[in-house]
Amino acid sequence: MQIMESLVLPLTQSPQYARTLKALGLGVRCGFTGPEHDPDMRWLVQSRRLPVIGQVDLMSRGPVSHDPTPPETWLRLARAQRARPLILNAAQQNALSLRAAGFWPLMTPATLAILPLAPPDQMRAAMLQKWRNRLNRSARADLRLTRHALTGDHWIMRAEVLQARTRHYRTLPPALIAAFARENPGHALVWEARHNGVAVAAIAVLRHGPMATWQMGVSLPEGRRLNAMNALLWKAMTYLSARGHSQLDLGIVNSDDSPGLMHFKLGTGARLHRLGGTWLHLGALAPIARRLPGRLAA
Repeated sequence: MQIMESLVLPLTQSPQYARTLKALGLGVRCGFTGPEHDPDMRWLVQSRRLPVIGQVDLMSRGPVSHDPTPPETWLRLARAQRARPLILNAAQQNALSLRAAGFWPLMTPATLAILPLAPPDQMRAAMLQKWRNRLNRSARADLRLTRHALTGDHWIMRAEVLQARTRHYRTLPPALIAAFARENPGHALVWEARHNGVAVAAIAVLRHGPMATWQMGVSLPEGRRLNAMNALLWKAMTYLSARGHSQLDLGIVNSDDSPGLMHFKLGTGARLHRLGGTWLHLGALAPIARRLPGRLAA
């Protein structure tokens, strides 16, 4: 399949995600600048109701452009949000421009692991030696690897909910992931590893234009012993690369809470990508936000 979209859009800014939200009855607004089939900039804003605050707009990892977002774009977005608060999980580090547009900093930036996809020999060469050794050992294990369309009743969906609760991290609701699979046939895939006929690990990947997202991964003790996650991720990497995807988003890395997972992600050859933090635009706070000390907007 040829990937036509020129912008590399994260999941939460993709047309596939917009289609999913609309199917769930959630408010979505999409905008772009430039020609329709080759925009210079694209953004997706979703509306939701939060406790205490009420109705808010949320832009997650947008807007997306080939070049850094110019200050006038933030000003235009700010003026369009006078009626309700806008929560922005910024895709880029534009602290000074955001502050000048009246955005109030809420949370410091997160860091992602983004894996460039390339021909198999190039991806193998980019791996850390320990990751490549585990991949080689997994090839000698008696693992049966399969790929399927992800469905709402696959065991990884239930296992991910339990794992997120146990390890205290947030993930997309299962209903949203199931809706993504229904509304975007062929774009939600699961790779599964079995040993002696028993499932020992699985990963789920969502495809959206040139980028894909590793949405979840669960490995049982036997799967960890056999390095099944290395084998599954490698299968996904080669599959996605062969179909025109250029990047695989491996999600947030955090050396304090999950050092083992961080080392696993970076061992693939993934690069660190720092986002721009979480910001709030609210009419009453905007004049104060513009006068915040620079150190508070960094």
